[in-house]
Amino acid sequence: MPSQALPDTSDVRRNILAVGQQIMAHKGFSGVGINEILTTAGVPKGSFYHYFGSKEAFGEALLLAYFDAYWAEIDHTLGRTDLTWAQRLLTYFDDWKNTQSVLECQGKCLAVKLGAEVADLSEAMRAAIKQGTQGIISRLAGAIAQAQAEQSLSSPAPAAELAESLYQLWVGASILAKVERSPQPFDAALNSTHRLLQIPG
Repeated sequence: MPSQALPDTSDVRRNILAVGQQIMAHKGFSGVGINEILTTAGVPKGSFYHYFGSKEAFGEALLLAYFDAYWAEIDHTLGRTDLTWAQRLLTYFDDWKNTQSVLECQGKCLAVKLGAEVADLSEAMRAAIKQGTQGIISRLAGAIAQAQAEQSLSSPAPAAELAESLYQLWVGASILAKVERSPQPFDAALNSTHRLLQIPG
């Protein structure tokens, strides 16, 4: 009788990270124990340190994986050749609004959820978030510069400055939407985005 195939260790690691992302998006980093993640993932409790040296190392790996996936999503959105560059930017922010649900973000809002919490807990995790957010801002800056070149937006402000302001605006809106249990902060952020970029409509 052939022996039962064992799961690929990389698949197990990815599963632990995916489950951890879902749970921590709701409860934060400090509010989640390793046992809860492993039990939900269906992984033996004693095997965690085979994949991660510590909870902090797990948190760092979680954030790096999260931003890798996020960068791929934004690259896809900003790479749409059927839209002007201004339309691509607005599509990105519209997607942000739609995925940052007030009650259920489904793991999409990990940076918002963990940013302030882990910055004081772990230098490695703080650095991972900084790297991730800088990657987002640089992509937005590139898209803004392209939109300025094709004149689909009218703001003459430096693209890097606009990108940083917009990212800060939308992170703030995500926090306020949770506090207010309302999508109104996103509507205000979208209106401000139109004004900052000077996009008609």
